[in-house]
Amino acid sequence: QVQLVESGGGLVQAGGSLRLSCAASGRTFSSYAMGWFRQAPGKEREFVAAISWNGGSTYYEDSVKGRFTISRDNAKNTVYLQMSSLKPEDTAVYYCAQDPVGSYYNPEYNYWGQGTQVTVSS
Repeated sequence: QVQLVESGGGLVQAGGSLRLSCAASGRTFSSYAMGWFRQAPGKEREFVAAISWNGGSTYYEDSVKGRFTISRDNAKNTVYLQMSSLKPEDTAVYYCAQDPVGSYYNPEYNYWGQGTQVTVSS
């Protein structure tokens, strides 16, 4: 079965950087678009970034444009989220997801990871 395992979360000061990784198994990774979402306490899960199956197209939520970069390595079955200039409002559990049902921006993907906590202190 499909497994998505996130790593790389942690505690960082405002202005710092983190790189999240999501290792996938169970399907032909290179056939599917991937996305990153986040959910803060008391809030709905929101779109962060997405990348097409071959990495040729990327999409970002407005508040992270210019600060976050999504990429993928199909040889390693891994998608990354490089986060820079982090702000306290970026604090959330970050989830990777595979194979969007419709729009990349909606949290309707067929498979989800368990999430990794990112905490940005001020």
